[in-house]
Amino acid sequence: MPAGAGVFACGAALGWLADLTFADPRRGHPVAAFGRAAGLLEQRLWRDSRGRGALYTALCAGGAVGAAALGARTVRSSATASAGLTAAATWAVLGGTSLRREARTVGAALEAGDLTAARERLPHLCGRDPKALDEREIARAVVESVAENTSDAVVGALVWGALGGVPGLVGFRAVNTLDAMVGHRSPRFRRFGWASARLDDVAGWPGARLTAALTVLAGPDRRGAWRAWRADGAKHPSPNAGPVESSFAGALGVRLGGTLAYGGRVEHRPVLGDGRPVEVGDIERAVALSRRVSALALGVAVGGRLAWAALSPTPPLPGPRSSNAGRAE
Repeated sequence: MPAGAGVFACGAALGWLADLTFADPRRGHPVAAFGRAAGLLEQRLWRDSRGRGALYTALCAGGAVGAAALGARTVRSSATASAGLTAAATWAVLGGTSLRREARTVGAALEAGDLTAARERLPHLCGRDPKALDEREIARAVVESVAENTSDAVVGALVWGALGGVPGLVGFRAVNTLDAMVGHRSPRFRRFGWASARLDDVAGWPGARLTAALTVLAGPDRRGAWRAWRADGAKHPSPNAGPVESSFAGALGVRLGGTLAYGGRVEHRPVLGDGRPVEVGDIERAVALSRRVSALALGVAVGGRLAWAALSPTPPLPGPRSSNAGRAE
């Protein structure tokens, strides 16, 4: 096993298992600390300007990647320490278990008929206004959030970890966090958050396509997932949410998209998939699909890194020096 690839494989697997076992830490989460620091910097740098927003994005994302690269360089002489740092970074950036837990919490409230509790819990999953949502609309919001965040919180991070190691893991989560903070189209961030939103689109592109492909492989209706992805993936206003949500819709045999409300504004999005309306029971089915996709993504990331390392040419080892080297004939 190539040394560098083996370190990533061990570290990523351990970090994935840590997320599966412990989920996100409730206090002292590194992503939350990054968010607080980014929030303080936003208060100092904010102007209604794309240029200021680009500077903000560069400082936050670049600082996170630089710190991760410095940490990886510091421990690179020890395979054990490198694997440990990779495991810690993987655990910090993955959020699949917390995502699925929150989805089940909302689903349990709906199953119990407690619409008020479901509405109160929904903001833990997405920024949608829950006040006027009925049972089916909340269930649809949960399924859409599970689909999109399977890509954002798991698959995309593993892809960038395979490509860039610890800096790739940390950089992807930093960009995704900045998009959640300033990338939305509110009056304050329409211009300032433009760079963060566009960078998140770029960073999320490979993970979203891999998520859709793995959904086709892991879904209960493979043909439906493929058909919906091909027919509806490009209809969504987000270039990355579209393939993911449409493939989930097809795999589960439901319809996603439609009318929704964010922060006081109403959006009418295209319908994804041609199945039935989402029901409360589909939340658990989406959670199970997310778990299968996440496990496959780990295998693809680790296997891809190992395969690339094995196929990459390595410099020949220096041969033994001749005892006559440098001696005149």
